[in-house]
Amino acid sequence: MTEPAKQDEFDVEALRRKVSDFYDRSATGQPDATPELNAFARQIAEQFRDQTTSPAMLIGQIRLFECALLFLSGLGVGLIAGFGDHAGFLWHLLTIGCGAAFAVLFLQIADAYQIPILRAPRQAPLRLLGAWLAAFLLQTALAFLLDSPLPLGTALASLFVGGLVLVGTRHLMAFGIRNWSRNGIMERRAVIVGGGQPAKDLVRALEQQADNDIRICGIFDDRGSARSPDVVAGYPKLGTFGELVEFARLARIDMLIIALPASAEQRILQLVKKLWVLPVDIRLAAHAQRLRFRPRAYSHVGSVPMLDIFDKPLRDWDSVAKRVFDLTFSILALALAWPVMIACAIAVKATSKGPVFFVQKRHGFNNEVIDVLKFRSMYTELSDPTAKKAVTKNDPRVTPVGRFLRKSSLDELPQLFNVLRGELSLVGPRPHAVHAQTGERKYVDVVESYFARHRVKPGVTGWAQINGLRGELDSDEKIRARTAYDLHYIENWSLWLDLKILFLTPIRLLNTENAY
Repeated sequence: MTEPAKQDEFDVEALRRKVSDFYDRSATGQPDATPELNAFARQIAEQFRDQTTSPAMLIGQIRLFECALLFLSGLGVGLIAGFGDHAGFLWHLLTIGCGAAFAVLFLQIADAYQIPILRAPRQAPLRLLGAWLAAFLLQTALAFLLDSPLPLGTALASLFVGGLVLVGTRHLMAFGIRNWSRNGIMERRAVIVGGGQPAKDLVRALEQQADNDIRICGIFDDRGSARSPDVVAGYPKLGTFGELVEFARLARIDMLIIALPASAEQRILQLVKKLWVLPVDIRLAAHAQRLRFRPRAYSHVGSVPMLDIFDKPLRDWDSVAKRVFDLTFSILALALAWPVMIACAIAVKATSKGPVFFVQKRHGFNNEVIDVLKFRSMYTELSDPTAKKAVTKNDPRVTPVGRFLRKSSLDELPQLFNVLRGELSLVGPRPHAVHAQTGERKYVDVVESYFARHRVKPGVTGWAQINGLRGELDSDEKIRARTAYDLHYIENWSLWLDLKILFLTPIRLLNTENAY
């Protein structure tokens, strides 16, 4: 009986290996031309330009808010009742803080941070109050161990006030969540890739989910109207797969759901070839597959099973951690480097006419064009904002001061202001000028996976730079190697890797061989 089941079971890992092999092979070759987005799809994309808040981010914020609120309520009761001496006050601060943390932990264990519970707290009052009571008892036991118990009346008041605050804030948050859901602030925006009956079945399955946070923005399919209707389950077909890339760059899309049978591997791989350069989750709908899947192969949207093909890099709290990292170290760098920056500005201004700063259009996150700041290193009348002609050794366009600034990378220091503005990260793939090219070809014409570098914010320094790929990109091999290092960084990102790159950068800058 077991052998037939094994034969019917779909090997998800094999599919992922094929996708991964394709991912590796796509480092070279000619890219497909991206068709221009049609007017109707562009109009729809403009409706989804606003940023949304993911459920994961919202739940994390609620945890922090409730922990702070329970701490403040316990502190307030203690201050009214009196803590006694200074040492007693400090011990009680410790126990109250631990009690608030225990409450969040027990609420998590009780599944009280699920969106359905947050939407309807009246359905689970015992779950909330039971978690708070368990946390309070643990807090009280800790107070006895520290020999600083609260008087009975104060303890009961703290228990009552904490429970009242928890239940009251849950009702207020439920009102807010329902309102945010109606206004589209708290939703995950999805595009269905593929049309016809499979797409219709998928839409119906998603719509049947209770507390569904998926907003379907449209459907894209390469097939004509005869094989794929223009409207599927009430949603319009907005264009072809090629147009989808441009649509996802204009709109704030979170997820692409492929509504194709898993057996159509070649078609799926061709889709991935077009779509994996986007900073979104790519899922393969598995709700209607007549194949058996291992449970660990699934993720779910409600109860609708999905197969994960690609995950968005730096999602939710990872993006928050990286932003805090960027702000902390860029402010520290500016505090230390401002005398050097003033000296550089004076040297640039005093030795050649023109502005101190050079502003260049470069590709940022998701191919958005940003203005990147540098200290001007060329003569104003010879500068090249398009960067079509790369700077070479002994380039006559570069000023004597500019040559020193470029070799030492001091010309990059103003990009710390780009970091503060949120356009760059301290660490990430280096941003290239919009029209940058090697020889007569643009980088994307050399490396098919080039735009996948833009799935995260570009950086002031990066993994490629500390591995010797700094300066002029004068050959196909160099741009391919830099892209490979950048993609490795994106797929293996961590704060520790960022720290490693950041602290190795000054050491690796001593090698000025390719810096002109």
